[in-house]
Amino acid sequence: MSTPVSPVHKRQNVRRALLLVSFLLFPITFYYLSPYLIIMGAGERTASGSMVVFGVMILTALVLGRLFCGWVCPAGGLGEALFAVQNRKANNRLNWTRWLVWVPWVTVVALVTLRAGGIKRIDILYQTDHGVSLTTAGGMGPYIIFYMVLALVFVLSLTAGKRGFCHYACWMAPFMMIGRGVRNTLRLPAVQLRANTPACVACRTCTTSCPMSLEVQAMVLRGRMENSECILCGTCVDVCPHKAISYDFGRPRPVKPTQPEKL
Repeated sequence: MSTPVSPVHKRQNVRRALLLVSFLLFPITFYYLSPYLIIMGAGERTASGSMVVFGVMILTALVLGRLFCGWVCPAGGLGEALFAVQNRKANNRLNWTRWLVWVPWVTVVALVTLRAGGIKRIDILYQTDHGVSLTTAGGMGPYIIFYMVLALVFVLSLTAGKRGFCHYACWMAPFMMIGRGVRNTLRLPAVQLRANTPACVACRTCTTSCPMSLEVQAMVLRGRMENSECILCGTCVDVCPHKAISYDFGRPRPVKPTQPEKL
């Protein structure tokens, strides 16, 4: 007789399945997440599908934060699949290296757009074959770039820790981080995690299970589950044996002041 799957475990199974499907569809969706296609399109005064997608990422992050990273990202799907091979924590102090990729790229996009005279049209299917990114009609060049990206995700995931590519090289995450930062500054209501601090017994299960290598327990004790690297995957929600963390929708919560120790 099979053991029924509990709802909390089922949610993570669904999340991992979505990530796996997204990864398997990556040859189709590759151009919609391509940084180079934005530059190419900007030179032709065209907003490519990837430019539109990255713009949508900023807007949706106002409400959903980095939910895309935790539930849909194809690179995240590959990264988490490699947890079976390497499950070491990533160093969150080196996350700034990601901006060394993002800032020069966005600068080039802006300069190319200005030189071309601005964006004149939107073409979601730009450079695709009826919406499909990689086809034999495109030759070997796109396939080489595609497998170079996969190799980068693969190598960083194995050498830099869990979801290493997400931490150190991802060009998509900054868009959502900016959107989430705007949300926090304006104190807009959004999807977030809520901590029930009195229920925490400091077992550190949430911290050891976090796919982004965050000090989740510290956030629980602080009373505010907010971190720019949080991808709202809900792993900490589902593994906590005392239900000290839950999903919530609302405005950012203030950090609880630290109580001085009694002498």
